[in-house]
Amino acid sequence: MNNIRNFCIIAHIDHGKSTLADRFLEVTGTVEKRKMRAQYLDQLELERERGITIKMAPVRMSYLLNHKSYILNLIDTPGHSDFSYEVSRGLAAVEGAILLVDATQGLQAQTLSNFNAARKIGLKIIGAVNKVDLEPPQLEETVRNLAALLEVPLSDIFRVSAKTGYGVERLLNAVIDRVPSPLEEPSDVFKALVFNSLYDDHKGVVSFVRVFSGKIASGNEIFLMASNTRSKLKEVGYFAPELKKGEMLNEGEIGYLATGIKDPDTLKIGDTIASDQVKPLPGYKEPKPVLFVSFYPEDNNEYENLKQALRRLRLNDPALTFEPDSNELLGRGFKCGFLGRLHFEITAERLEREFNLKTINSFPSVTYEVVEKNKTSIITSPEDFPNKPDAIKEPVAEVEILAPSKYLSAILGLKEKFRFQDIKTEIVGSLNVIKVIMPLADLMLDFDDNIKTLSAGFASFSYELKEMQPADVVKLEIIVAGQRVPGLSRIVPKKDIIREGRVMTEKLKKILPRQQISQTVQAIAGGQIIAREDIPALRKDVAGYLYGGDRTRKMKLWQKQKRGKKKMAAMTKIVIPPKAYLELLKKQ
Repeated sequence: MNNIRNFCIIAHIDHGKSTLADRFLEVTGTVEKRKMRAQYLDQLELERERGITIKMAPVRMSYLLNHKSYILNLIDTPGHSDFSYEVSRGLAAVEGAILLVDATQGLQAQTLSNFNAARKIGLKIIGAVNKVDLEPPQLEETVRNLAALLEVPLSDIFRVSAKTGYGVERLLNAVIDRVPSPLEEPSDVFKALVFNSLYDDHKGVVSFVRVFSGKIASGNEIFLMASNTRSKLKEVGYFAPELKKGEMLNEGEIGYLATGIKDPDTLKIGDTIASDQVKPLPGYKEPKPVLFVSFYPEDNNEYENLKQALRRLRLNDPALTFEPDSNELLGRGFKCGFLGRLHFEITAERLEREFNLKTINSFPSVTYEVVEKNKTSIITSPEDFPNKPDAIKEPVAEVEILAPSKYLSAILGLKEKFRFQDIKTEIVGSLNVIKVIMPLADLMLDFDDNIKTLSAGFASFSYELKEMQPADVVKLEIIVAGQRVPGLSRIVPKKDIIREGRVMTEKLKKILPRQQISQTVQAIAGGQIIAREDIPALRKDVAGYLYGGDRTRKMKLWQKQKRGKKKMAAMTKIVIPPKAYLELLKKQ
């Protein structure tokens, strides 16, 4: 096993991880130049469009150095904080990591977060500064900051250009020299950690594994410990980077197991696959969703297809949770749990692109702990939130913002809009680190956009969930023509309730189509009307054909019309068109 090196690339979003992986594929000859494309390991069209890595991507490379052949297993990881769980799974499967920093951006929040996670589990970390071909004026400052973070000499920081290939081969040689080979475990029992998976119609559930002991071949029986399930392997292999069938997977290697299992829920990411019942490998904590959104198919007949699509997505995205939900207006759907707003947006786009499913979603909400009549409940949907609870607690996060000094005052100016608490600042090199406690609900709105706008894109943040704290929030409901509109309820800070009510009613007045009857749009909080708008009825001149004569004839027709509209109002069920619904749910 001394010729095996397992490593990953970790960095802040858009610092060049996938481009560096492209150069490694070229240097090792894993992918022919004529077949190369940008972000080769990013298999999703959505990843290449956005220029970000969403799903981790493993690849096996063969490399000859000093007349000795090496097997290099690389895992390219996401950079956005919403996908930090993806990173943790990659870290658990390797012995070393390249910490990559963009020379034009410098150290950023996710850089620190990823570094701390890698150091905590004892990985060998190699520092590298990317995009040196741009010759940014802050290059030397970035090198000094990274060296100080890693507590190494300046000469240990590699200067590379993933775009041009400068310094890439030297960095790859350093991986071989510095990253330790896998530790040998004297055991014949096969044990492997599942760090990702996908579904294949012919092979069933395909698990991505790191083998920690023993060996496995096609036809061998395996035992999935979390679900207590046995199965016979259809195929084993490795990533080249496409799935490539092999004869056997040995201790220390990274590869895949085609289990033949057809039920996606049987395999749990983070599970231990073994040849028999053994003590599970130390994994990583289960991801806990923090943002909840209900998804409903635009076409009610697509309910079962939506269910199958979510099951397929959850197979390689264990942080996604879902359970059946229903709505008077939108029909049957699913309440889904996410790690953050980007995670939610990406999932919605994948449903449409990969499964051709168009969905309507409710307002995003976080978890609340509510006490009512001495009974404590966990609320994830605004629809279930009581109007007058005795006590409320909401989740809070410790947010670490990294920004150049000149943007410090502008960022601190957000303290009113986003309910900052316990503000602390410190200096790391030439950067300010601002640590604040803030409600998770605020963080999930447009906090990222505000930070980027105020700092011209130079500030970044990462966050960690803390214990729940008392909250001063109320439930905002929308009434149209006397009927409550399910799906439009929101939990809003009490200080913002009037403004949010007005925004909602004004927007509804603009987007709702006029009906034969007048419609009153009301925002209600705590049983009181806090905002109101009126949508006038479509009018028809029923007496227009009468000319001259007694006015009584016209009055009779007008009264008849009035009675008809009153009867119509009692019988009419308010329906909000999907397009209007989508417009309303856009970011305020």
